[in-house]
Amino acid sequence: MSGDEIAERLGWSASKISRIETYRTGVKTADLRRLLRLYEVDHARSAQLMALATQPETRGWWSGYASAFPAEYLSYIALEDSATTLRAWSPELIHGLLQTEDYAVAALAAVFGTPPRIPPGEIQRRVEARLRRQTLLTRSPDGDFRFVLDEAALRHGFGTTATMRAQLAQLEELSRRPGITIRVLPFAGPHPIGPGGFGILSFGPVYGMRLNDVVYVEHLTGQSLLADEQETYEYRQAFRKLTDAALDAEESRALIVSVAGQHWS
Repeated sequence: MSGDEIAERLGWSASKISRIETYRTGVKTADLRRLLRLYEVDHARSAQLMALATQPETRGWWSGYASAFPAEYLSYIALEDSATTLRAWSPELIHGLLQTEDYAVAALAAVFGTPPRIPPGEIQRRVEARLRRQTLLTRSPDGDFRFVLDEAALRHGFGTTATMRAQLAQLEELSRRPGITIRVLPFAGPHPIGPGGFGILSFGPVYGMRLNDVVYVEHLTGQSLLADEQETYEYRQAFRKLTDAALDAEESRALIVSVAGQHWS
């Protein structure tokens, strides 16, 4: 059914359907019941969705950074914060969840220029938010966080030599923690997938419902969230290819230590 057809059958405006489907507004429980009946959703699934709808809405810590980020990025942070599994490929930069504060400052300086195109206070809020996101790595004892970094990310300099040494030392330390796997794709050999970084978020069941994976893709002018099953499947396959081509965890750690000692000495 199209949005216009649903609106006509329920006596609503098409804009109301659009606002609900794009989450520009919440859905009232009475309206949800009418939608579920119209969609002929079975009793078990309806009960799960009604349970979700009656949960009190809480404001996440990221809502305090609404002025610093576009809405789509805040949506990603909210999803990331509730993920139980993360698989991320970072071809140029150290992934944000693995960055030191000094590295984060230097990386944002490269993005926004010197002097920066945005106020220094906004850059600082972005750094604070990035560091706040990192609590995800230690909060859940059952978390599974896998990172593949291109060797180039270890060698591209952001900030001072000391900043890079400290960043690589943090990578080595994080790679030894339970639930965190860091692997490096070396320069040698053909590239398995081509350019472009991404992250894949997976979630635990909610009221018995299995939630689809969400893929986060960064590009020059913004970011995209993908939830289509075919698209997320292709990204999972791409991450598998990266993992197969990357050094194992011990070899990756040895390369990180080697680059820190030789390239950033």
